[in-house]
Amino acid sequence: MDKKTLTEKAKSHLEVLCSAIGERRVGSEKNRKATAYVKNVLQSLGWETEATELSVIDWKTDGATLTCNGAFFEVFSSEYSSGCCVKGKLIAINTVAQLEEADIKDKIVLLHGEIASQQIAPKNFPFWNPEEHQHIVSLLEEGCPQALVCATKRNSISAGGVYPFPLFEDGDFNIPSVYMKDTEGEKLLACVGQQVELESKAIRIPETAFNVIGRSDNRTNNRIVVTAHIDTKIGTSGAIDNATGVAIILLLAELLKEKQFNNPVELVILNGEDYYGAPGQLKYIEQNSGKFGNILLNINIDGAGYKEGLSCFSAFNLPENILDTLHEVLWDTPEIVEGLPWYQGDHSMFLQNGCPAIAVSSQWFIENFETQELTHTPKDNLSIVNYERVAECALAIYNNISLINSLGNGLPQGS
Repeated sequence: MDKKTLTEKAKSHLEVLCSAIGERRVGSEKNRKATAYVKNVLQSLGWETEATELSVIDWKTDGATLTCNGAFFEVFSSEYSSGCCVKGKLIAINTVAQLEEADIKDKIVLLHGEIASQQIAPKNFPFWNPEEHQHIVSLLEEGCPQALVCATKRNSISAGGVYPFPLFEDGDFNIPSVYMKDTEGEKLLACVGQQVELESKAIRIPETAFNVIGRSDNRTNNRIVVTAHIDTKIGTSGAIDNATGVAIILLLAELLKEKQFNNPVELVILNGEDYYGAPGQLKYIEQNSGKFGNILLNINIDGAGYKEGLSCFSAFNLPENILDTLHEVLWDTPEIVEGLPWYQGDHSMFLQNGCPAIAVSSQWFIENFETQELTHTPKDNLSIVNYERVAECALAIYNNISLINSLGNGLPQGS
């Protein structure tokens, strides 16, 4: 299949995922429509397909209000927080040391400055959970405030392009919270010691979501696992984060459908990379407990297809012969370069379980990760996608898988 045809197919898949469906937050009906679409495409191409159900929560809000002495302050319900309607004395905290000493019981707590400088890891997040974040959560839970008001500024590393960002995005953290701009927080400091009223019309809704897996056959040893997450943050259609990754897998499924390989291929659509609990990732780890040694290679796609610059493939712990195949593909594909190492993706769970990996993304995105203001925002839409780059990534992954299989006796055979 030539690049022009693949480019048109990529555009078609992306229009379904980003335009017809749109935001694909975990637990939503649109998220389930997206996974159903992927499953149907894989089945139509002859792949053995499995949908794994996940227990999750959906979340909705009708907004939030904060007042003090008749003055209104602009606040937003923290995503996945429970709602509240409370009155209480306002106390301001800007460092962990201050939190350790403060009496916050039954208060409404304004977190600002240093303590609110980066998003707090969800309390049960398995892949990254700094001790300082755990300590902050523990202090807050032990202190029993009525609610939290979090004043945050820009932090692309911690929260993508969102400003202000929710300091807490955690369905397991039960202290109600809202967030506001740091500039609004500076105004609110004038109300410290006074009574404030806070209402957040947020609700948590028990729901389901699905991982979708397509398999070339029933062999499990020495398999090549290609992954992409399908979920988005709330409020974005998630074009490069990560509809392009899903589209690349669907293109790859079509390229591979009539091929016979020495090593089986597993196409995995994960649900939860942009969700506080990573349920799809945890389920996949559970299903493969003690079996990660059977995986020859993970290829994870996230952030691919950006309109500016080239695509990049970043190598992690590749055996020499597989690294050679990657270099051969890159040599033959001038639109793709070897990328810098980065770890903010689902390839990390494979690395943590001892698997070599290739992370597929956009060079501009990786090199500007700390300053970009696109991901997790409405700006992450089809206007920033280069469809040819999507097609090129699919072809390059296909060619890399083909070269790995051409090694023949150079690799152990699946069973």
